[in-house]
Amino acid sequence: MADAPILFRVTLQVPDLVEAVAFYESLFGVKGRAIHGARHYIDCGPVILAILDPTRGGEEARPIPDYLYFSVEGIENYHSRARAMGCLTSEDIHGESGGALVTRPWGELSFYANDPYGNGLCFVDASTVFTGKR
Repeated sequence: MADAPILFRVTLQVPDLVEAVAFYESLFGVKGRAIHGARHYIDCGPVILAILDPTRGGEEARPIPDYLYFSVEGIENYHSRARAMGCLTSEDIHGESGGALVTRPWGELSFYANDPYGNGLCFVDASTVFTGKR
C-alpha cells in the first residue's frame, strides 16, 4: 500500500521528564536526545518514542489506554532490566503472568511491564513478532 501513512512518532505523557528519561534510557539500554521544551526523543527503529511532560505547560499527564509493543533482540536482557527495575506487570495475560517471559497463545515470546506513570509496555522477541500476515 504505497499510499498508506507511515507512523513516525508516538508520545507518552509523564509528570516528571527527568525521572522518565532516566527510567526509559535504563530500561531500553539506549540514550535519547533532549528536544526543545518538555520533550525527549528515543529512537525505536523507524518510530520515535517522544516522552512529554505536559505539566510544564499546566496540563495533567495522561497515560495511554493500552500497551505499546516493542520488538527487541536479546529479550532476556530487557526482561532482566525490567525485573531489576521492579516494573514487570503483575497483570494476568491470557492465563499467565504478564511479567513472565513466556510464549503467548498467538506465538509471541514476550513480557509486559509498566512505567511509573501508568503506561503499559510489552516487549516481544523479534523472531516471534506476529503481525497478522502469517
